[in-house]
Parts: sequence; structure tokens; C-alpha cells
Amino acid sequence: MKKSSWITIIIITLIIVFAVYIKTKSSPQTPDEIAKCIGKNSVLYVQLGCHACKAQEDLFGESYKNLNTIDCFYTREKCTEIAVTPTWIIKNEKY
Repeated sequence: MKKSSWITIIIITLIIVFAVYIKTKSSPQTPDEIAKCIGKNSVLYVQLGCHACKAQEDLFGESYKNLNTIDCFYTREKCTEIAVTPTWIIKNEKY
């Protein structure tokens, strides 16, 4: 193989290794880290007795505590714009 081919292969390999390193450093790895990231960027409106809300809680498991949640049963004044629960607000969009 030519010297230039080896240099190209080495450079590509280094770029791939660097990209993988950066990806693993910047991405949340554990369920708690993922839930914290979601909690920083969204609000989940739930209500006591809501079966679909309980399904959301079960989906996150122990990491649910890291979400930014508002229980509309106890704090109705914070839920005046919420028609149904569960409602996610992400970047000012309701889901």
C-alpha cells in the first residue's frame, strides 16, 4: 500500500475514535441522566387517579423523580391551560 493510503486510513480511524469518544461523553447514559435531561427541557402535567399518568410514571420507573412534574389534582392553579392529563409541554408545545 502507498504511504498516502496508510495516512488516509489512520486519519479516518482517528476521526471515528474521536467521534465515538465525543458521543459517549455528551450523551446521557443512565435512565436517571436521561430523565434529568428530559426534566430540564419539559414539564409533565399529571393528576392523581389518572391511569395514563400512572403509565407514564411506570415507563420511567425510579427515574420518574427526575422529571419536572406538576400534579393538577393538588395544584389546580398551575393547570389552567391543561385540558387533559397527562400533558407534556416541550418547547412551548403541548403533547
